[in-house]
Parts: sequence; structure tokens; C-alpha cells
Amino acid sequence: METYRKDRLIIKKFLSRKLMGEAAAVEASAAIKELLESKKQIRMIFAAAPSQNEFLEALSSDRTVDFNRITAFHMDDYVGLPADAPQGFGTFLKERLFGKCPFREVHYINGLADNVDEECRRYAKLLEKAPVDIVCMGIGENAHIAFNDPGVADFSDPALVKQVALDPVCRQQQVNDGCFKSIDQVPAHAITLTIPSLIGAGRIFCMVPAKTKADAVFNSLDSGISEKYPASILRNHPNAVMYVDEDSGARLKEVRSLEKI
Repeated sequence: METYRKDRLIIKKFLSRKLMGEAAAVEASAAIKELLESKKQIRMIFAAAPSQNEFLEALSSDRTVDFNRITAFHMDDYVGLPADAPQGFGTFLKERLFGKCPFREVHYINGLADNVDEECRRYAKLLEKAPVDIVCMGIGENAHIAFNDPGVADFSDPALVKQVALDPVCRQQQVNDGCFKSIDQVPAHAITLTIPSLIGAGRIFCMVPAKTKADAVFNSLDSGISEKYPASILRNHPNAVMYVDEDSGARLKEVRSLEKI
């Protein structure tokens, strides 16, 4: 493992995505236990994407975690996707985590709600009840976090949850990930937690494997901190770690002012 820092963000590079996911799960588990030493319960947000598979498998297998004291959310989902569609993010997380571990509560986004704006308000009210302790996330090929693509990302967004149109790069990523056969099958809109609702968490674990993410990792670290590369905001967070593998971290040596620690 190699460890770097860019601004306030810690970056950890591993030889494989399996090692990356397992290490991130160990550290997330330790953070959960530390928080539960002083709190009766905690609140966590999870991402749904193939990039999270190794992390989710390792975390769900950790029987030392007291899931009964964790309230869980997911960070986005498609609008209009049939309830039984395997590509649904709630379904994805239920199969890999929420349905395998005895969470205190799990709150799902309803992408089939008759009134999408009302659904955004409903989910925002759930988030407002108490601070979020931990976010477990990835970044997209266009450097989005959740479905905050460059065209809709707002570091000062007044909303906690909103409906967004998905840009072509984001939609094509869903095809590249094997979730859909063609871009025409990918929904054009989604409900997403906004950047302030994610960055407001006490701790962030960001897992980013695969060669398709190498440019996104580079741009998020080398660019200025701006909505052009939404994940660049992680560099401002006081307690965030980005986990990469050899493929996604292939361009780390090109990042200016990257400090090896």
C-alpha cells in the first residue's frame, strides 16, 4: 500500500481492487466501532455501484459490526425504473448489504413516486433528523459523486435531495459497468443526495477501483476544486480517505503537489 495526501484528502493505493475493498471495510468497521463507543446509534449513507462490490462484501461479512445500531440511507436512485429492476440502487444495496445485515433502519428512495419533488422532500426530512456520521461512496467516470454530474453539481446547493438529469457520460458509465445493455435503456433522470448532504458527514470513505476511473481520479486531485470535477470537493473534507487500486491510481504520479506520506 502507498499513502498520499492532496490538500486535506488522504489517498491510499492498493495492488488490487480486492485488497482495496477489504482494507476500506476494515477501516470503516473501525470507525463505526469508535463512534458507537460514545453514541447509542449512528447514521450512514452508502453508494450503489459495481465499484463498491468488494467493499460491501467485506463489510457485510464483518460480524463484529453492531448493525442494529446503524440507520442506513442510499445516496441516489433512478426515476421511473420498475420496482423489480435489478439495476435499481435500493435493490442493489438490499442484495449486497441491507438485506444481509440487521440494520436498525434502512430508508429507501422511491424512484416510482407519483410526485418526485415530494419524494425528494420526504427523504430530505429523514436526513435532517440527525447528522450523518459516515458516507461510503465512489466517484464516477465524469468525477461525479452520487448523481451530481458536472452540469448539475453545486457545492452550495440549498437542497439536501433533488431530481437531476443525467449527462451522457454518466449514462454511458452504467453501460460500461454492465448494468444496462445500451445507453437507451438507462433512465434519463434520477433522485440524488446533493453535495452538501454528502460532504456534511463526519467521515467519508471513497472507494474508486478500475482503469475506467483513472482519469476521474487524476482530474479530481490535479484540478482546482470546482464543480467541473465534483469529487474534487473531497479535498476540502477534514476526514476523508480515497481508496484506489493500481488501475484507478495509474496517474497518481502525474498529480501536481501530491505528497507521499
